[in-house]
Amino acid sequence: MLLPGVLILVINNYLPMIGVVIPFEDYRYNVNAGFFKSLFTSRFVGFQNFQFLFKSVDCITATVNTVAYNLVFIALDLIVPIALAICMSEMWNQKKANTYQTMMFLPYFISWSAVSYVAYAFLCNAGFIDKTVLPLLGMQNIDFYTKPGYWPAIIIFFHLWHYTGYNLIIYIAAISGISSEYYEAAALDGATKWQQIRYVTLPMLKTTAIILSLLAVGRIFNGDFDLFYNVPRNIPQIYSTTSIIDTFVYNELINLGDIGMSAAAGLYQATVGCVIVFLCNFVVRKADPDSALF
Repeated sequence: MLLPGVLILVINNYLPMIGVVIPFEDYRYNVNAGFFKSLFTSRFVGFQNFQFLFKSVDCITATVNTVAYNLVFIALDLIVPIALAICMSEMWNQKKANTYQTMMFLPYFISWSAVSYVAYAFLCNAGFIDKTVLPLLGMQNIDFYTKPGYWPAIIIFFHLWHYTGYNLIIYIAAISGISSEYYEAAALDGATKWQQIRYVTLPMLKTTAIILSLLAVGRIFNGDFDLFYNVPRNIPQIYSTTSIIDTFVYNELINLGDIGMSAAAGLYQATVGCVIVFLCNFVVRKADPDSALF
C-alpha cells in the first residue's frame, strides 16, 4: 500500500536532485546527447548564476514580496481558521455547521485558472466593480490591472477564500479530538464559554498550530505560483506587488531561456527554506519539546 506514495515521493522529490548541479553550470541542452548527458557536458561556471540572480532588482523585489506575503498568510492561516473552527464547534445545529464547512471547503477544489476569469470579470476596467459598484458609490473607475497598490489586499483575499476551508477542517478535527471531560471539569469550576475556549480549547490546539506553522515557514521562500500568475494575469504593470520568486523564475526562463539562473533561484529557495525550518524547529524544541517536528 505504501508503494504508490513512495514512488511519487521518489519521482517528484528525490529524482530531480540529480539536477542540483545545474545552478553551477551554463547548462546547454543537447538534443542528440539528451538531458542527463548534457548535465556533464555543460560548462561549469561556479556561482556566476547566483551572482546574476542577486544583482537583479526584479529578483530582490520578488524575494521581498514572497517573504512578506507568506508572513501575512502564515498569520492569517493561523488566526482565521482557528476562530472559525471554534465558532463551528460551538454551534448547536450540526447540519448548519456541516453546511457552512462544506461551503467554505469547496473553493479549495476550484482551479486558479477558473478563478482568474471570475476575478477579471470583476476587476477589469469594463468589469462589474468599475461599471456597477463604483458608479453607485459616486467614485471614479479604477483599472485594477494597472494599479499595483490594490493587489496586496486582492491577493490576500483570494488566498483566504481559497485555503481557509482546508485549514478549517484540520482545526475542527483537532477540536473534536479534545475530550469533553476537560470542558465538563471547567464548567464545574464555573468557567464561562470564553474561559473554556481560552484555557481548554486554545492550549489543546497549540501543538497542531505550531506544526502547521513550522511547515508553512519551511515554504516561506516559495509562493503559490497559480495564484500569483493567474489572478494578476502576469501583467508587467503590477509586477511590483504581484511578482514572487516562482513567477520571476518562470518569466526569466520564458524570456531569457536561462536554465542555470532559474535552477539557481530554485536551489536558493530550497536551501533557505530548509535552514529556516531547522532554526524554527530548534527554537520550538527548546521552548516546548512536544510541539517540535523532530
